[in-house]
Amino acid sequence: MVHLSARRRLVVIGNGMAGMRTVEELLARAPVRHAITVFGDEPHPNYNRILLSSVLAGEKTMDEIVINPRSWYEEQGIALRTGDPVMAIDRAERMVRTGSGQVVPYDDLLIATGSRPLMPPLPGIAMEGVVAFRDIADVEAMLAASRSHRRAAVIGGGLLGLEAAWGLKRLGMEVAVVHLMPTLMERQLDAEAAGLLQRDLSGRGLHFFTNAQTEAFMGSDRVTGLRLADGREIAADLVVVAIGIRPNVALAKDCGLDVNRGIVVGDDMTTSDPRIHAVGECVEHAGQVFGLVAPLWEQAKVCAARLAGDDRAVFVPPPLSTRLKITGIDVFSAGQLGAQDEADAEVVFRDAATGVYRKLVIRDNRLVGAVMVGEVGDGGWYFDQMRRGTDIGPIRDRIIFGQAFAGAGPGGADPASLPDDAQICGCNGVDKGTIVAAIRAKGLTTLEEVRAHTKASASCGQCSGSVKALLAHVTGKAVAASEAICSCTDLGHDEVREAILTRRLKSQAGVRAALGWKSEDGCAKCRPAINYYLLCAWPGEYRDESRSRFVNERLHANIQKDGTYSVVPRMWGGVTTPAELRAIADVAEKHAVPTVKLTGGQRIDLLGVRKDQLPAIWADLNAAGIVSGHAYGKALRTVKTCVGEEWCRFGTQDSTGLGILLEKALWGSWTPHKVKLAVSGCPRNCAEATIKDIGVICVEAGYDIVIGGNGGIEVRVTDPLVRVESEAEVLEYCAAFLQLYREEARYLERTAPWVERVGPASIKARLVDDAAGRKALYARFLFSQTHSQTDPWGERASGAVDAFEFKPLAVVDAS
Repeated sequence: MVHLSARRRLVVIGNGMAGMRTVEELLARAPVRHAITVFGDEPHPNYNRILLSSVLAGEKTMDEIVINPRSWYEEQGIALRTGDPVMAIDRAERMVRTGSGQVVPYDDLLIATGSRPLMPPLPGIAMEGVVAFRDIADVEAMLAASRSHRRAAVIGGGLLGLEAAWGLKRLGMEVAVVHLMPTLMERQLDAEAAGLLQRDLSGRGLHFFTNAQTEAFMGSDRVTGLRLADGREIAADLVVVAIGIRPNVALAKDCGLDVNRGIVVGDDMTTSDPRIHAVGECVEHAGQVFGLVAPLWEQAKVCAARLAGDDRAVFVPPPLSTRLKITGIDVFSAGQLGAQDEADAEVVFRDAATGVYRKLVIRDNRLVGAVMVGEVGDGGWYFDQMRRGTDIGPIRDRIIFGQAFAGAGPGGADPASLPDDAQICGCNGVDKGTIVAAIRAKGLTTLEEVRAHTKASASCGQCSGSVKALLAHVTGKAVAASEAICSCTDLGHDEVREAILTRRLKSQAGVRAALGWKSEDGCAKCRPAINYYLLCAWPGEYRDESRSRFVNERLHANIQKDGTYSVVPRMWGGVTTPAELRAIADVAEKHAVPTVKLTGGQRIDLLGVRKDQLPAIWADLNAAGIVSGHAYGKALRTVKTCVGEEWCRFGTQDSTGLGILLEKALWGSWTPHKVKLAVSGCPRNCAEATIKDIGVICVEAGYDIVIGGNGGIEVRVTDPLVRVESEAEVLEYCAAFLQLYREEARYLERTAPWVERVGPASIKARLVDDAAGRKALYARFLFSQTHSQTDPWGERASGAVDAFEFKPLAVVDAS
């Protein structure tokens, strides 16, 4: 063991992806060579900037994009200083000075200050509501704006601008994209591919102004829109500027290092000072600056090797490829966009009807460029041929159709035939050999384990299929997946849910067609599941399909063994009034209901009702202001309460009032299975909250929330989730838990087995540790409730909907 005082002191300026990747590589090569101190401008640990657009779109949370949590720094013995930027470098004394006044000496210094967003010097750019798209603070500003404003404009139709625009659209904003050039992503796509992309995005509701130059930001204190050079004006309450980046060289320039566009480095990633290295978007190598991750990972490897004492490592910029991270839109680009002279040949395949376009650029029987829209599964294989300089002469006449048709292997779906140095994960620079070696050496058996040990597919996830295929190839076993939904398909629940979201499938027929169902109409097992998944994924867009419901849900009553039905009116929190009791009694007498019984959930059950009596009973109950108790549905059924502090001498809080609040907020939501809640006014737990799907136990200090209980055949006691202080927090946590369950559990899976399957710790991480993620779940739940919180009895009693169907009598255009 090297004593701490004998280690070289390495100071890292910049806690971003390039700098910390260098530290990771250094620790792998020489774990005890340096005592490391890391300074970061932001208050966060190292996170994946590539996935900021996924956070904006609501597909990931901040915690999910963290690469190295604070605990990792502690485990590695790294001193992390966040929110305290380095202000000056003293090269003569070999020390840095921070904004807080700290002075830290170094033996080796690594500058990884990244880049700054380009902000045009236009009138009004400093107004509130004008933001860049560079870090998590920018994303938080956009999320905040989306909650109170409806119109957004994005300046820049490149990769980052389009991802920002789509994220804002997903948040419900009207979005206009203003782009200086005639076509989108002109650095990565040719005109035809860009046209297809724009057509697709326009169909999703984005508005485009190309060949458009921004002249000014309108407004006084807050931005109200943009004025273009041709006089047109675009109304906007939020403007996102995404027109490019500039290397952040201020520190290097101030301390006298050689600087051009970026900090000048040699092949060894050393600056003009031999004690100072630099990596990432702040550097310039051989006249070139960098904005994509692949060269940054190569820089990190070379810099780490040099810091570890390897004098042979040199940086060679790798070939670059690009993918657009917009759910459901596939775009791939690498190398040349088209022929540059008569020595180049273009091979093009286009199918305008399906939106598929491919162009390959060939020189001397070598592939030097590829542009793909719509179907990009062979992108990795094309890129590998370019990187290797493969002679494609023998397959030139069919290479445009992809790997399988070229006779070069089974195609992009099976990477087992690729060589070990073939890149599998572009985001993290992981090749096939690294993945295979880790699987064999560490006995990895799941995708999550491969991600943890290699980072492959841990970012955007587009290479997950390739990683799974490698895992299956090496282990000889299929990668564990959820059980097939039914005999109509080999796909499991999780795979179908993912496809519905990523491929934007919005109808039962569309799901079955896109996913290759063996039965055109599906079956009684898969139809209800797909119906629920579509309802959950697209609230307000997908129309409930009545034939895909179980009979109880179609008839809004529970069928009994003799063919009659039971009717259970809703009683908020188990509380009723004399008027409600009188109305229920009148209904029971008027319709000669054979049995009236109290349920264990503090409700009244009317048993023995004939099917033809249901509409009249619904109408009579609805006239008294009584709504459906959803006792027949995969939905919230009851919130059981005790009398709490109002009447009980042991009560600590108003459990009855809280139960009513929860039931009125949560009722009407469709869930994978039935859901029951309870609120107990003290730890004596008279409402039996510890065997409910969600339980709330009132204590002197607030409210204990527990989850995943079951009082049925297999009794399961709840797991503790969190203690909170207010009723508002109880509502937020309960709704967020319910939404997480709605989005991630499998159809017909109760909360108890779901909690056991995913683990209480993972749920705590999502709801307790990740406040932003919890609030996002809560917001999605509230949005869904605006489309589902309607009383089916009332709709049918009014005649707005057929008595035993979901289809409205007067069909209204959903748009």
